[in-house]
Amino acid sequence: MSKPIPAPSADTREFWDACGRGELLYQVCRSCARVQFYPRRHCAACQAGELEWRRSAGLGAVYSHTTVYRAPTPAFKADVPYVIALVDLDEGFRMMVNILGCAPSAVAIGSRMRIVFRPTEGGVALPQGELV
Repeated sequence: MSKPIPAPSADTREFWDACGRGELLYQVCRSCARVQFYPRRHCAACQAGELEWRRSAGLGAVYSHTTVYRAPTPAFKADVPYVIALVDLDEGFRMMVNILGCAPSAVAIGSRMRIVFRPTEGGVALPQGELV
C-alpha cells in the first residue's frame, strides 16, 4: 500500500510547484492584508479574491505536537513513531508538518524549526519540519 499524495488543484498548483523548487509559499490578501495558509481562492477574512503569493523563510516554532505510535494505515507502519506538529511560521501563519530527523522526545512546544522538502513516490515534494 502506498501513502496518499496531494492532488494539486487550480487553487493550489502554484503552492505545490513552489514546493518542488524547495520554496514555501503562503498568501496575503491585497484588500485586508490578512496572511493565510492553506491556499484558497478567496481571503478567509474579507472574501476578496485579490490574493498575493509570498515566499516564506520557512522558520517557525512548534505550537503543539503529538507522537504517532500506531500507524493509521499499513503504508505508515515503517514510519512510527513519528511526530506531527502544528507550527507557527514567522510570517504569521500556522501549518501542520511531520518533524523529521530527531527523537520524538526532542520536540517541545516552542521548539524552533525550519521547513524542508521531501519528495514522495508520486513526485510531489512535501513540506516537512526539522528542528534547528
